[in-house]
Amino acid sequence: MPTDPFFYLIGLPAIFLVSLGRGAFGGGLAILGVPLLALAVDPVSAAFMMAPIVSASDPFTVWVFPPRTWSMSDLRWLGPGMVAGLCLGAVFVAEVDPRIVAFGISIVILSFTARYFLRGHGAPARHTPVNPVLAFVCAGLSGFTTFISHAGNPPIAYYLLPRGLPKTVFAGTMIALFLVANTVKLAFYLWLNGSDLRLLLMAAALMPAVPLGVWAGKRLHDHLDQKRLYFWCYLLVGAAGLRLFVDSALKLIG
Repeated sequence: MPTDPFFYLIGLPAIFLVSLGRGAFGGGLAILGVPLLALAVDPVSAAFMMAPIVSASDPFTVWVFPPRTWSMSDLRWLGPGMVAGLCLGAVFVAEVDPRIVAFGISIVILSFTARYFLRGHGAPARHTPVNPVLAFVCAGLSGFTTFISHAGNPPIAYYLLPRGLPKTVFAGTMIALFLVANTVKLAFYLWLNGSDLRLLLMAAALMPAVPLGVWAGKRLHDHLDQKRLYFWCYLLVGAAGLRLFVDSALKLIG
């Protein structure tokens, strides 16, 4: 187990923040977890550690957002798309420039969130019908980006937010989808780098922050009304899109 106090000073709040986002919104803060952890460990180790940590949060998030809160009509198309994207990420991550993929997704996401805020924080569209093609494509992009950078939330939000689902169904559907993603991704990560027990022990040392974060997030979820929760979801997605844009642009320039 790590003995450096700085590791815990940075790592525990970072994992609490990620878990709070899952309990409140169904996700959205994992993209911030890796750069925060990278203050205490190298970025590659931070990305690997995040996989078992978010998987450890799944039992807690499914407990607070059980199957009755999931939109099965959406998951029927989102689930296969997510698995396809994860498989493509695992197979082609060494051949496809992830910077270009992340840059393109960030442009779409920033346009999507800017439109919401420029319209005066209007309520999201209600009862938008299920779109199988868009659901599969967005989930595929999510699977690819979550594999390479734990940035899978924005493409899914691009599809789900305009659906105008009840706030708990929105969060529950996100939880269900990333339960699939986290399980598949963890299997791939263990296959690629599972022999490094040091990283697994470092991840385990931070897991006590997970249940507390999920609990605090669910409390926040219960106290936010529908409009305010969607506002924060759009804000988080916009922040994630901005970070993707800046990171990918800097890497392309460099």
